[in-house]
Amino acid sequence: MRGPFMKDKDNKPVAKESKRKRAVYLIPNLLTTGNLFSGLFAILAVFDEHYLAAAIAILVALIFDMLDGKSARWTNSTSQFGVEYDSLADLVAFGVAPGLLMYGWGLKAQGMLGAAVMFAFVACGALRLARFNVMASTSESKYFTGLPIPAAASVVATLVIFDHHVVGLPVENKPLLVLVMTLMLAFLMVSTVKYRSFKDLKFRPGHHFNYLVWAILGIMLVIAWPQLMLFLVFAAYAGLGPIEKAVSLVARAFGKKSGQEQPALESKES
Repeated sequence: MRGPFMKDKDNKPVAKESKRKRAVYLIPNLLTTGNLFSGLFAILAVFDEHYLAAAIAILVALIFDMLDGKSARWTNSTSQFGVEYDSLADLVAFGVAPGLLMYGWGLKAQGMLGAAVMFAFVACGALRLARFNVMASTSESKYFTGLPIPAAASVVATLVIFDHHVVGLPVENKPLLVLVMTLMLAFLMVSTVKYRSFKDLKFRPGHHFNYLVWAILGIMLVIAWPQLMLFLVFAAYAGLGPIEKAVSLVARAFGKKSGQEQPALESKES
């Protein structure tokens, strides 16, 4: 039996190595816990009608969600427990919290209709997470099928921030806008529209300086007008999937049409 300072056959300290592994596995789960806490804080803020604080908490949850996935991959500490825990935290932070936020901020006056729309958003988010877990366990793709639930929640959160600081939507028009946007986001989450994951993002050699300049300009815009630019970024990503789908359908239709016209021209010439 090895003592706490014994070494294995590769001459490595066994106790220290096991502690290091436990610490490595703990980091992603702690970040996921931060994601869950931010989601619960957003729910409590909605109950107190602090909608701006709830929106900011959802964006903080997004940061935790990005960090826990990255840290798990960088440290090679992914596990089935982490996947399931992350999905449950995502459902709270990006499903229940933004659903309640949309209901309290713009749908409460609609009564049961507003509650039904809120439920549609949460249910579609849960279905999106379940489908992602099933597909992620069988294949790795550079595209997401359907709008990712963190992106949908970010559109909701940044819309509230955008309205509070920039626009100030009229009270009579807000319910209709919130209802339509919530249903659109719910549909996009469970749709088969492909969204880029940017996992295969590659930069052309020799253009690194140009990419750096564009990155600096983008960061400057976000820092200068965060209330506007964050909403534009997330709304643009939500619309990117349908736009690319429409472009591909139009290109395919024109390709078939040109393919049918070419044999007809050849027969006339002969």
